[in-house]
Amino acid sequence: MGSVEVVNYKDKNKNPMERKASTLTNLTNLLLNENQKGQSTRITFRKPHYIRAVSKTGECNIYPSRVPKKHFIKDIFTTLVDLKWRYTLTIFIFGFVITWTCFAVLWWLIAFYHGDLEDNHLPKYQKASNWTPCVTDIYDFTSCFLFSVETQQTTGYGEKRPTEKCSDAVILMCIQNVVGLIVDAILVGVIFAKLVRPKHRAQTIKFSKHAVISMREDALCLIFRLGDMRSKSRILEAKIKAQFISEKASKEGEQFSKYLTKLNLSADDCDNDLFLIWPMMIVHKITQHSPLYRMTKNDLVKQHFEIVVSLEGTIESTDQKTQARSSYLASEILWGHRFKSLMSVCEEKSGYTVNYSKFDETFEVDTPECSAAEISNYNVFNENKN
Repeated sequence: MGSVEVVNYKDKNKNPMERKASTLTNLTNLLLNENQKGQSTRITFRKPHYIRAVSKTGECNIYPSRVPKKHFIKDIFTTLVDLKWRYTLTIFIFGFVITWTCFAVLWWLIAFYHGDLEDNHLPKYQKASNWTPCVTDIYDFTSCFLFSVETQQTTGYGEKRPTEKCSDAVILMCIQNVVGLIVDAILVGVIFAKLVRPKHRAQTIKFSKHAVISMREDALCLIFRLGDMRSKSRILEAKIKAQFISEKASKEGEQFSKYLTKLNLSADDCDNDLFLIWPMMIVHKITQHSPLYRMTKNDLVKQHFEIVVSLEGTIESTDQKTQARSSYLASEILWGHRFKSLMSVCEEKSGYTVNYSKFDETFEVDTPECSAAEISNYNVFNENKN
């Protein structure tokens, strides 16, 4: 059996009439060829793949291009923190090695020009020749490198130590100590900042895999589940937000490929302020102000949009702000479903148990397949009739 799959019916290089004519021509040629061979043809159409702005794990799929690198250099600390660990550790190691080596070269130059490296001025001959070096116990570049490490890391001088003979050595010692403190502050600070970044706390914030649409309090609602898997370090002052991203055209004909609309959310009777000690149902009531107001179950299958949800709050243990994100495409919204219950009483611990293995599980419920607008009109009609 022959088969053809039309992957994308949106060709930006052609107008709608040209696209339609081109598609019909291709299909006609295919059918003629297959009929001549005595084969049947199955034709399947597939909607264009929607590229999400925010991944399910919260990563933003936005990649700036042609940005001048000077902007990243000016904000060097953030640039270093954002690098991958392998690059950060490489810079950390080479940052110290390079500064040690550079100052070792300077110490070697001081010893060389002062004459400390001449054969009769080496440490074992200094007492006999009554020679006072700039730095004691220096034989070669290796000795200078070891002295540079001792000076910068303040490990304490042993046999190698500067003398009052050379003012250059005293000045260089002070400079290296200051530079060493700066290098330590930057490199150690970068490592510490990467370790305590609040974004790692977001890994234990869980959003449900799917959102659902069902009736709640006589209104059609979009619902998703949110939970914090940590039991000790809680998220304080948690707030939940949602943005509806879709294509839109203005009254003047201006096209917006990514237009953001705020969705009003609530959890129980707490608006968007959450007391997140157990998994909660986050509800968007589909009213006339919602972009989902006129959307039916059949429309949902055909739509291309994305709902980006974000949780912001303060980490109890570190007092740092954190944000967890996720998103839902139209294909990830289940019409006529509800989430299963997770919580049960634990008498042994005098508390409650949350079974996160059921976090994404749903079950079907009777739900009108019409839009919230049609339900509202129906209710108004019945009220007027009565």
